[in-house]
Amino acid sequence: MAAFMAFFDGSTTTWRVSSAAVTSGITELWAEVEADPTQRSEVCAFSWSFCTDEGPGEVLLPEDGTGLYLDAALADSAQVACLLRQLMPDSVELVFCDQGYNFDVRVQPGVTVAELIADVDAQP
Repeated sequence: MAAFMAFFDGSTTTWRVSSAAVTSGITELWAEVEADPTQRSEVCAFSWSFCTDEGPGEVLLPEDGTGLYLDAALADSAQVACLLRQLMPDSVELVFCDQGYNFDVRVQPGVTVAELIADVDAQP
């Protein structure tokens, strides 16, 4: 697994990620998703665990609702980032990056998973 983030600047909008909307969307991606509403820290106010052909994955919603932390394969993380992009207003800029900030790409409205992965792969 790898660590990725999909986030936005919360000071530019009042919109926040909804755990209910993510739960609905993520269970459409993968039938076997375990949702955990237990707030464990500022970084984890809600979490989802799943397993795909790529391996196990976990998604964490931080307390401030300004994005998602993704501990999963790139393909699965890109799917969740695209899901988040679909849930949020087009006017809010969403950034997808890895834990070490070795790349950062803007997730454009309507982007496909394949396009997002191609954008990541194109990073120097």
